[in-house]
Amino acid sequence: MKSKKKVLFITQEMIPYVPESAMALDGRQLPQALQEKDCEIRTFMPRWGIINERRNQLHEVIRLSGMNIIIDDTDHPLIIKVASIQAARMQVYFIDNDDYFHKRAMFADEEGKEYADNIERAVFYARGVLETVKKLRWCPDVIYCQGWISAVVPFYIKTAYREEPPFAQAKVISSLYGEMPNATLTDRFAECLEHRNANAEAVKQAGVDLTQADGLGRLAVAFSDGVIEGETGVHPELLEYAKSLNIPVLAAPADDEKAAAYKAFIDQLVGTEEE
Repeated sequence: MKSKKKVLFITQEMIPYVPESAMALDGRQLPQALQEKDCEIRTFMPRWGIINERRNQLHEVIRLSGMNIIIDDTDHPLIIKVASIQAARMQVYFIDNDDYFHKRAMFADEEGKEYADNIERAVFYARGVLETVKKLRWCPDVIYCQGWISAVVPFYIKTAYREEPPFAQAKVISSLYGEMPNATLTDRFAECLEHRNANAEAVKQAGVDLTQADGLGRLAVAFSDGVIEGETGVHPELLEYAKSLNIPVLAAPADDEKAAAYKAFIDQLVGTEEE
């Protein structure tokens, strides 16, 4: 009997927790669709400041909270919350921190100005998710990274967490959407990334220049096993970059074909290993 594929969704947006967008719809619909296609699912997203905890019935998971994540020599407490989408029989885990998420919007402030620490936020989110998955003792076959907030995950999976049992065999997919932080807004990108053997030398060996505006996007692509065009026409330069590295790329499928296309793409990456 063939075992269920385990898919870890590291999402950026999901309805009903944030306003509707193409990404938020995908964040809600794709995990359920793959669950209905006999995949086992775990889903994470940031606890953005716009999320109403009471209305959405979020509550803290004490056994998973409590650790500190050190970024650029500064401690940041990790808080884990959870909520359920009853209609889909899905649990959603939320990564929270007062400095990075709790009272802040997603990409930009009220005046539309991009947050200067977005890359730090992405680093915290990536490590927060991966440390929590370790505590859950759950081993995904595929790690699906949605949007810029999850863009550091592929780098960590292939470096700092490479030998960790939950991630040793996992394939990583990056799904690209419109927003991508400008890496030139920080001069400490490399320092923020440092964790175990995830360092500037590992980035350099991959040929990624963190001083370029699209450094975060290139970091995500270079360490992924597959790349998906989440929305039609977004980041053509990153899709070409993926192709230049011989990384499989899935062009944006029609809405009514997404679930089947994503499942086929996952099977392309991991199916042969199980057959």
